[in-house]
Amino acid sequence: MGDLLLGALALMLVFEGLLPFFSPRRWREIFLRATQMTDGQIRFIGLTSMLIGLSLLLLFGG
Repeated sequence: MGDLLLGALALMLVFEGLLPFFSPRRWREIFLRATQMTDGQIRFIGLTSMLIGLSLLLLFGG
């Protein structure tokens, strides 16, 4: 189980690094826009992201 979690973390870091690597200017714009969001908006995005991830795990994770 630990190897699976470590692999998932590694894959997440690879995906998280794609935008700043290939388009740092666009990443900076997105980051600046995120700093102007309210806490509620950021929480909603986080909740939505978690629910989509959980759904994908349940559908395709076995």
